[in-house]
Amino acid sequence: MSAASLQVYNSLTRKKEVFEPYKYPYVGMYVCGPTVSGESHLGHARPFITFDIVYRYLMHLGYKVRYVRNITDAGHFEEEGRAAEDKISSKAVLEKLEPMELVQKYTNMYHWAMQQFNNLPPSIEPTATGHIVEQIEMIKKIIADGFAYEVNGSVYFDVAKYHEVFAAQGLPYGMLSGRNLDELLETTRELDGQEEKRNKADFALWKKAPPEHIMRWASPWGEGFPGWHIECSAMSKKYLGEQFDIHGGGMDLQFPHHECEIAQSAVCNHGKLNARFWLHNNMITINGRKMGKSYNNVIKLSELFSGSHHLLTQAYHPMTVRFFILQTHYRSTLDFSNEALQAAEKGMKRLLEAYQYLKNMSLTANANAAADNALDSKVQQLVQGFAESMNDDLNTAKVLANMFELVPIINGIKDGHIAMNALASNTLQQLQQQMHLFVETIFGLQPISAAGNNDGKLDGVLDILIDLRKQAKANKDYATSDTIRKSLEAVGIQLKDAKDGTTSYTILN
Repeated sequence: MSAASLQVYNSLTRKKEVFEPYKYPYVGMYVCGPTVSGESHLGHARPFITFDIVYRYLMHLGYKVRYVRNITDAGHFEEEGRAAEDKISSKAVLEKLEPMELVQKYTNMYHWAMQQFNNLPPSIEPTATGHIVEQIEMIKKIIADGFAYEVNGSVYFDVAKYHEVFAAQGLPYGMLSGRNLDELLETTRELDGQEEKRNKADFALWKKAPPEHIMRWASPWGEGFPGWHIECSAMSKKYLGEQFDIHGGGMDLQFPHHECEIAQSAVCNHGKLNARFWLHNNMITINGRKMGKSYNNVIKLSELFSGSHHLLTQAYHPMTVRFFILQTHYRSTLDFSNEALQAAEKGMKRLLEAYQYLKNMSLTANANAAADNALDSKVQQLVQGFAESMNDDLNTAKVLANMFELVPIINGIKDGHIAMNALASNTLQQLQQQMHLFVETIFGLQPISAAGNNDGKLDGVLDILIDLRKQAKANKDYATSDTIRKSLEAVGIQLKDAKDGTTSYTILN
């Protein structure tokens, strides 16, 4: 497989482009992580699962990936239409915890949820509070170059001045989101403290801490705290350099967060664009509505896994949620409903049961030549389509569609409706290898019985028991063979012997 064949949709250029890293075979990828002022919810699951797939696939292609995903633990927000707010300080007061105690609590819950989803940990997970020095140094540079100004202990980025200089260099403000600066200057809402700004579109790099503000740091401009956008510019530069390959996040971060990152970084990095490829996943809706507190439809991950939210009719396993997300292309809107999750649950079970049988299928039963050339060719094309679909902007939905076309063929062999020698041995071997690669290694799917904290160890134990049972049967030690089978049935695991001598298992509910 050629790594150069991968194409991704670049939000910056608004088209698919062949992915080529700055310094082959090294790839730098920065993804905006969570603000740990509260528990992660369903909307957070999509970007972190999406970019886990990106990470896994890039490594499969042979790239040496440094994946940086930050933790926003200072709670500072300055969003369009919203005043600066220290969410962590506010939540700490409500929960009667120290701010860093609150941060640790929700960071632990976030890491727990990522483990349930079988997401690989990033290479580096820096925190905003751990990089205050780097953020201050970056702000000092922006001021020195004339693109920021200090007012009453707060520092603001001069968007109009930046645009005037950098638009001529091909880096206008609005290049990522498609926003027009003149319109922004006229339509941006007036917020508290806006009278300090030269223009309404200017954004805070540093905010003076009012007396009640708990989290504060010393700076050349007095005690305060950094703005929201500067942390990602500072941390991506420190760990990935002035220019890196991929910047990822949810589509809701395009503006203002990522737009501001580009501007800040361009000033500090000698007029360079910080990230070459910008990848954004689309949003999750709930029963056709945007997820939001006003709709009372924000589903926390713990509620999703336990079924305790009022909109849920049952609990959903993390693997079901992961599978559900992979069924839709990452740039398409994904609508959550109980019916959709239940359908995903059934579909995943059907796929993984067929895959489990395929894993144990013996190659020795097949002749070298296929008895059914048309079926053999169809299987080869479907398997070849895995990589082709992933190379076409990481289309996990199309890969799963191909897998579901293979399921009836696998089940047909299992049930004896399709002859074992219908497929050539090399075709069957390729099917086994590619299903293993994509189901487990790239998609990170696990049988529900094996998902979570046991890291798939149950599969390994069962494989050992199945092998011991096969040996017992081969030695005509039927008493031991029956004991293993009955003992497993007693704990809810049913073994199934096929005509070719292979054994699969089912977890009984």
